[in-house]
Amino acid sequence: MVIVVSNRIPVKKGYEESFEQRWKNRKWAIANHPGFIRTEVLKPVKGDHYIVVTHWQTMKDFEAWTSSNSFAESHANAPTREAFAGPSQLEIHEVIAEK
Repeated sequence: MVIVVSNRIPVKKGYEESFEQRWKNRKWAIANHPGFIRTEVLKPVKGDHYIVVTHWQTMKDFEAWTSSNSFAESHANAPTREAFAGPSQLEIHEVIAEK
């Protein structure tokens, strides 16, 4: 069973470039975490929500990541609140079909 976690992040107009650069220049400690498969950061074509998607072998792997030191370090230098148009929305899904 593969778990897909998505985080919809509303970025205010004018903060897009700095938000994108933070992701492009990231350390990516997540890549070494057990159970991690891959991640994508999606830029909106329409609208203001970026979406960060991670794929995990199991829910336990994802949960272990969220309580790890690497997770805390990855989220320690977050952008200021003024860069966001509202709260992010976390969604977790199980893959039931793929090709």
